[in-house]
Amino acid sequence: MFEMPSGAEIQSIISTLRAGADYFIPELYLSALFMVLIILDLVLGGRKNRILASATIIGLLGTLFFIFKQHAMPDAELFFGMYALDRFGIFFKYFFVLTGVLAVVISAEDEHLNSQEAGMGEYYALIVAMVVGMMMMASSTDLLMMFLSMELVALSAYVLTGYLKREPRSSEAALKYLVYGAVSSGMLLYGFSLIYGLTAQTNISKISMELSQHGYDPLVMILATLLVMAGLGYKIGAVPFHFWSPDVYEGAPTPITAYLSVGSKAAGFALLMRFFFVAVPHAADGIEDMLSIDWLTILMIISAASMIYGNVVAIWQKNVKRLLAYSSIAHAGYLLLGIITMDKVGTQAVLLYLASYLLMNIGAFYVVVVIANKTGSENLEDYRGLGRKMPLAGAALTVFLISLVGLPPTFGFIGKLMIFTALIGKGDLFMWLALIGILTSVISLYYYMLIPLNMFLRDSDRNLDKDYRTGMLSNAITVVLMVLTIYFGLFFQPVAEYARYSASMFGAVLN
Repeated sequence: MFEMPSGAEIQSIISTLRAGADYFIPELYLSALFMVLIILDLVLGGRKNRILASATIIGLLGTLFFIFKQHAMPDAELFFGMYALDRFGIFFKYFFVLTGVLAVVISAEDEHLNSQEAGMGEYYALIVAMVVGMMMMASSTDLLMMFLSMELVALSAYVLTGYLKREPRSSEAALKYLVYGAVSSGMLLYGFSLIYGLTAQTNISKISMELSQHGYDPLVMILATLLVMAGLGYKIGAVPFHFWSPDVYEGAPTPITAYLSVGSKAAGFALLMRFFFVAVPHAADGIEDMLSIDWLTILMIISAASMIYGNVVAIWQKNVKRLLAYSSIAHAGYLLLGIITMDKVGTQAVLLYLASYLLMNIGAFYVVVVIANKTGSENLEDYRGLGRKMPLAGAALTVFLISLVGLPPTFGFIGKLMIFTALIGKGDLFMWLALIGILTSVISLYYYMLIPLNMFLRDSDRNLDKDYRTGMLSNAITVVLMVLTIYFGLFFQPVAEYARYSASMFGAVLN
């Protein structure tokens, strides 16, 4: 028979929630910003895109103050063990806010997006909603919170992907994203339900304790972990869960493509690391005991397949956004190399690589938007001769692409160097995987350099006499992103130190 909680119990629950709210201020602030943007859109009416974009940027930057204050707070689990405040989560809070700011900046500069009949108030509000969801994904320590935060990100992303309602390819991308997303969510939820059936727990630390102390059915655990890996593999865009990426990246508005390729992918990796490092038995606790299947081997296969497939298929792409989509699949493989090490050095390498990926990938997509504003095209052939008409855009795009390859003196080189160093440090068993990573990086040099080759060394049949000059703000943003990509390639120590400081999570034991 159901019994009403006593007054003391209710007071205890209220006190717990109130104490948790003190650690939850950035998320509460962003939730308020979401509602303010909706109201501001209604009040302003008409086309007030610049005001809405400015309000969103200022609001997101204001979040950094509240995140900074959390450094003084001790690590803690909030809301009855569903949410964690730790250095790992704080790193990703900074990451997602900065990604959201850059996504809004690109959106404000995208003339095609701003020419749509649909209002932009909901657009910017949904970007903020995605930031909240991604921050929650990185800090969730409970299966229910993990799933709910993923769905918040996914539902916002579905709408943003199809925001160009009158373009068939945008509607097609949104539909495919929705269908694949629904399937992956179902698989993830099914895997979570099996784990709950084994342990009667939803907190990942308690799940680990139950599995270690009382054992588990190996067959059920194999199935559960495979289903969870499928759901998270979809989120990070790794082979063989990548099928949505090329069509969605090509059809979505370019700012959203950039946002998904960086923010959503990073959120997937944050959740995967927290779940895999804490909840799933590993090392002496039982990877090898689960029907003699080594789960690190499965991750190795996924990583190698992603690096090979993404880089090889990208060679034949003629659309720049689609080319960068296959590049994103390959980078998911490189990031998995750091997770495979399952130690603090590897986690630090993943965090540093994500920081470099933020600059170089967002920068590349920003230049694609700038060029599309002048040419109305994203096709590789239409980039012929543009280097002479748009020298700054051509030079910046070349720098970002060199960084994506992983060549010095760019930030991308430092990211890949740390990933490979962490992997090789684990011993000869991992050398073959590092070799695949290096060889596929060489392959990527070919298709990345096709873009500057067309821009600077090939002539165009089109009329290049029209005005290709870009505005002062666009030039300034381009220069800042390009300079930062080179600067952190030379002076990377502060970012590396902060990544090392953040490479731990509540309840996880990393060597």
